[in-house]
Amino acid sequence: MHVTSVGFRTDLALLTASGSVVEDRGTHLVVRTPANPTYFWGNFILLAQPPVPGGEKEVVGAFHTEFPLAEHVSIGIDTADLSAESRAAFEAAGLTVDVAAVLTTEELVVPREAAAEVRPLVSEEDWESRARLSCRLEDATGGEAHLTFARGRNVQEQSLVEAGRGVRFGAFVDGEVVSTAAVFRTEDGVARFQSVETDPAHRRQGLAAAAVHAAGRHALDELGVRTLVIVADDDGDAIRIYRGLGFRATERQVMLEKRPSGD
Repeated sequence: MHVTSVGFRTDLALLTASGSVVEDRGTHLVVRTPANPTYFWGNFILLAQPPVPGGEKEVVGAFHTEFPLAEHVSIGIDTADLSAESRAAFEAAGLTVDVAAVLTTEELVVPREAAAEVRPLVSEEDWESRARLSCRLEDATGGEAHLTFARGRNVQEQSLVEAGRGVRFGAFVDGEVVSTAAVFRTEDGVARFQSVETDPAHRRQGLAAAAVHAAGRHALDELGVRTLVIVADDDGDAIRIYRGLGFRATERQVMLEKRPSGD
């Protein structure tokens, strides 16, 4: 199956580089991350195109066939959007439909100076601090399950760092990561940002912009890339931050998800 979306293409490149397995079924791909089975977008199916009308429940059934033990459902579609009828049918099947913006740039606008130390994550304590930040974002009570997921995701990213594909930057306040962004080379001349996160108590202070800018400059200056790719929801603070740094929307990415009850 040929993937046209640069959003999904860069997703798949990073997943396979960090140990995930992609199986080509012709009409769709099955993506598995055996080391982290609770990673929703490391264990999903990617359709080449939307199903025929009425086929939405069959697609959900196909996910459960491929992932019989999964408590989530994650389905991507390699298309720019869904018809109103298809969207309604997926929502009736219990899925949330998210059509995100894929933004790109070849240069970055320098943001205002942030009142934090911005540097790469290097030590195990740095990465553990990032895992704690992830738990705070999820408001994970008793959060052992989410902490396990966050640590597993760290291991995947650390393998990319060790392979020389990129780096994760953090904005540190009192020794803790309060905002973070990673960028990794995916294909010739292209690098993709991953998981830009900011502690709610430290938002609107320019920290996310500082972390994204530092990571992006590293990619442009040290990784030999020309184009930076980042994905964001159409509304909210994130896309406004990215646009302020020089990113512009170039395509759409369709993702459908059902989280476990209570998540």
